[in-house]
Amino acid sequence: MFSSWDGLCGIGEVARRAGVSVKTVRFYTDHGLLPEASRSSGGHRRYGPDALERLRLIRSLRTLGLPVATVRRVLDDDDAGRTGGVLEDAVAGQLAEAGSQLAALRWREAALRAVQESPPSERPVRLLLVGAVAAPPNTAPLARFWRAWLPPRMPARSVGAFLDAAVPQPPEDPGPAQVLAFARLYAMVTGPCDGGAPTQPHAHRSAGARESAVLYAGLAEAYDLAAVQMRRGREPHAGEALEGFVDAYARAGDVADTPGFRRALAGRLAADPRIDRYWELTAELISTHADRPEPTPGTAHDWLLAALESEAGMGAAVRRG
Repeated sequence: MFSSWDGLCGIGEVARRAGVSVKTVRFYTDHGLLPEASRSSGGHRRYGPDALERLRLIRSLRTLGLPVATVRRVLDDDDAGRTGGVLEDAVAGQLAEAGSQLAALRWREAALRAVQESPPSERPVRLLLVGAVAAPPNTAPLARFWRAWLPPRMPARSVGAFLDAAVPQPPEDPGPAQVLAFARLYAMVTGPCDGGAPTQPHAHRSAGARESAVLYAGLAEAYDLAAVQMRRGREPHAGEALEGFVDAYARAGDVADTPGFRRALAGRLAADPRIDRYWELTAELISTHADRPEPTPGTAHDWLLAALESEAGMGAAVRRG
């Protein structure tokens, strides 16, 4: 309650008690957020006892970053006696925006460190490399790269599952090396010379929609099983992962799994185009320990192919032909 005879007070007293400027009170009043109770005979604004509490609420909402239009909706909700649905949504939206801004700042900091820590002679090139990537980075170019590589008739669900595995998500708190790895991936898939998708593997080209779904679903399971062995430091060997790997190709081609089929498959896969650099950079991006690279679909494929070649009695020289 104000001490004046009519229980009202002027704009200066409201501003002083709320800890804001007179200009701020006038702004909120002019925008309909803080109603004035009346005007004095001299035309000065007068405010009622509830103005101070309302002004403090407005200031708190604005301090949290809510725009004026959202503040108005929150106040309207409160005036109507509703239980804060607008406020909850507004706070959730601000949290999401703050998280995005923090992610961008963390990425930008790591990018700056990547430039700062490079030898002076390399800084201009590295600056252009990391500067081409948005903060936080966008993985859409990587997804487009793989969509162009996958069989055109592959079911959407299978495409989505493959992209989830093949497109690495940038870490929320990256280090300089991870920023560089993503920047190099980005340059690889968007460059004018090498930006096109790699040639489709010969072992996959004849697959139709159903066969593609069968093949890629089976490969995903085999890669997961191989990854378990790789994290344990196991060398390529026969076992459940290899059986699933071969079975995926046999079922997709509707052929029997025989020793002859396995030898032929090993030969076809060894001769297929390779994109090792993509998987090397992916491992750098997603690995948290430099001495223990995280398996990727590409490295899991190599591990399984080595196991298949060993089982078929083929030398490692065949793989890199």
